[in-house]
Amino acid sequence: MKRDPIAPIEDLTAPQPISLDVLREKYLKPGENDVEDLYRRVARALASVEKPELQAEWERRFLDNLHAGAIGAGRIMSAAGTDLQATLINCFVQPVGDCIQGFDEDGYPGIYEALREAAETMRRGGGVGYDFSRIRPRGAEVKATASMASGPCSYINVFDQSCATVESAGARRGAQMGVLRIDHPDVLDFITAKRTPGRWNNFNVSVGVTDAFMQALAEDAPWELVHKARPGAALLAEGAYQRGDGLWVYRTLPARELWDTVMRSAYDFAEPGILFLDHINRDNNLRYCETIEATNPCGEQPLPPYGCCDLGPIILTRFVRHPFGHGGTARFDFEAFELAVAVQVRALDNVLDLTWWPLVQQREEAHAKRRIGVGFTGLGDTLVMLGLRYDDESGRQMAARIAERMRDAAYAASVELAKEKGPFPKFDAEGYLAEGTFASRLPEALKAQIRAHGIRNSHLLSIAPTGTVSLAFADNASNGIEPAFSWTYKRKKRESDGSTTEYAVEDHAWRLWRQLGGDTEQLPPAFVSALELSAGAHIAMMQAVQPFVDTSISKTVNIPADYPYDDFKNLYERAWASHLKGLATYRPNTILGSVLSTNDAPAAAKEAPAAAPVDPMRTVIESRPKGALSAVAEKIEYWTQEGHKTLYLIVSFLPVPRADGSGTVERAIEFFMPVGQSGESQQWITSSMRLLSLAARGGFLDRALRDMRKVAWDRGPVRLGTYRKADGTEVPMWHDSEVAAIAYALQNLIARRAHADAAGASAATPATGAASAGTTPATPPVMAGKKCSECGAHAVIRKDGCEYCTACGHIGACG
Repeated sequence: MKRDPIAPIEDLTAPQPISLDVLREKYLKPGENDVEDLYRRVARALASVEKPELQAEWERRFLDNLHAGAIGAGRIMSAAGTDLQATLINCFVQPVGDCIQGFDEDGYPGIYEALREAAETMRRGGGVGYDFSRIRPRGAEVKATASMASGPCSYINVFDQSCATVESAGARRGAQMGVLRIDHPDVLDFITAKRTPGRWNNFNVSVGVTDAFMQALAEDAPWELVHKARPGAALLAEGAYQRGDGLWVYRTLPARELWDTVMRSAYDFAEPGILFLDHINRDNNLRYCETIEATNPCGEQPLPPYGCCDLGPIILTRFVRHPFGHGGTARFDFEAFELAVAVQVRALDNVLDLTWWPLVQQREEAHAKRRIGVGFTGLGDTLVMLGLRYDDESGRQMAARIAERMRDAAYAASVELAKEKGPFPKFDAEGYLAEGTFASRLPEALKAQIRAHGIRNSHLLSIAPTGTVSLAFADNASNGIEPAFSWTYKRKKRESDGSTTEYAVEDHAWRLWRQLGGDTEQLPPAFVSALELSAGAHIAMMQAVQPFVDTSISKTVNIPADYPYDDFKNLYERAWASHLKGLATYRPNTILGSVLSTNDAPAAAKEAPAAAPVDPMRTVIESRPKGALSAVAEKIEYWTQEGHKTLYLIVSFLPVPRADGSGTVERAIEFFMPVGQSGESQQWITSSMRLLSLAARGGFLDRALRDMRKVAWDRGPVRLGTYRKADGTEVPMWHDSEVAAIAYALQNLIARRAHADAAGASAATPATGAASAGTTPATPPVMAGKKCSECGAHAVIRKDGCEYCTACGHIGACG
């Protein structure tokens, strides 16, 4: 690959401690010491599906491209080249039909079959999106059982709980997107569902909006809520009727009233998001053979049933020459960028043949159409380094140029790949290039090439959130299409022993500016962060880039708490008029924080007089609370007659009120062993963890652990831990069985957690990544949101398509 004589920016700066920590924690595998080892593993894996005589050459080229900044999404970087039976695909769309089992009349899997398929997908590491609109409304007739339907929202509860269970079984939290059409009779229940504390914690939700609805809204017309399922007798008595097209009208209401309900929920609760279904399907290159009804969890990939996200961002900051005008005029190296894009197309196409597929339907769908998603990250920082403001026309023009060059390079590379390996099986030139599709707007020369040779991949482009990938591989360059959220902040990370490590996290462009001698007290005008931008500026950037992206863009429009509601609701109408495919916003407010994160005891319990203090560690907890819990993973190493053994266990904790009312204390209530371990066949460990969970919720955990410590066997002692003698020397500690050793390890884990809880802030360890010399800009304000699993603050918001804690900087689920 051609290299610019100017050294890459990353050669000028040592890695940040946070980057190294995330790299080790999420991406390096046993035996790997640094990013070079990881790159070699990934390049070797991607080349392994090439013809044997070409593998060495492509391994070298893929490795060069990784160094150049063309990386894979998180699943690729984590699992490619390993023995894990985990998917390299980030997300899928799971179809859901209108029946309980089997398949409905349109061939869609029944609700519980879809639930099983989704659970298998999440177990293998993939996020899942669903359209629940096919499920008949609440109160509809169910002839087979002579009963009334409970509606899609009741079944979404089941999918939510399933995701929480799968989440408990693995290290990666399951991510889900639930979609319901704007004309579904249960849409009002769907829109307001998340106003109930703890409901659908494992879902993002979006309403599928049609052009017909937006037209009704503009005309202030009535809107019919319809479904093909026949209403029950009660609804018929209330006036439900069948239209000429065969659909049943359950209810009619003003379009403006329905829209205001959607907008109020988005304003106060940050959900639902909006998908513009007609824009999505009109633009679709494959509209001749598929209909899209849902997206992946972060919204950048509208997908058909069983469709997948095969993603790989390119780090744009790597292609900025003479940043800030240092040593010459700042410029973007389009030639080098196009070369990286071309190789990235082949790499992602190879992923489709390399990956483990959770379901055969997903493999068949992917191989029939070969969708991939070349994207970029670091756009905000790139504009800063070029001296262009994100909210200025010059910045938008540069972003559009980058996206356009990426489009043309990707489509040209896919044509070349089709010449070598053949076009995707579902390819039809006339349908693919039909008027109105994305491909119909390509340059004439490219369209002629597609007609002559076909194209390898139906879709090639997607702008996704990059989350921890940006931290680990891009020196914390701005995420995806976004501007930097802040130039520097402190990130607090809870360690497995309950202590806290604090990092100084710096934005890449800000860090480079200081490194090159810039004054951090006098930043150039191009340094504009997300919180300084108007909502209109965010949408204008999407409007500039979307015409060159054949799928969609994941972007969160962050707006201030005092943003007027009337202006807010107009943002979505502007997005539709701008031909965007969807929109998500986030407005911090106290309602969101309290509703989504409440941990208060029921009011009756607070008011009831107590004769004596109740031990909060021994009260009965009837069932596991809804939503995610703070958890600690423990690596347990011990030695038996068979040799060294390693086991990973996870303990979840629930904050409960102290007996004296002076705050809360954390109580262990759930124990489990993640899947995928070499010892997972030891069913006794899994069953023991379940019994411990019951004991923990029943209030007799201490006794259960003591009883486990007494278990003996005839296979010899087990060594785990050390014992400090009176003279201060430490000697190995022996236990009568593996059961006893595990119980001892869990007792220590709980004791450490209790000590850290009691110590509070004093438990924090010294910062491992102190900021370099120079003035540090003010930390961004803490925003109200969900509870953070790292620091415990009610400050988790949606940023750049990811969960982000504004108190400690923790990045959660990105889908």
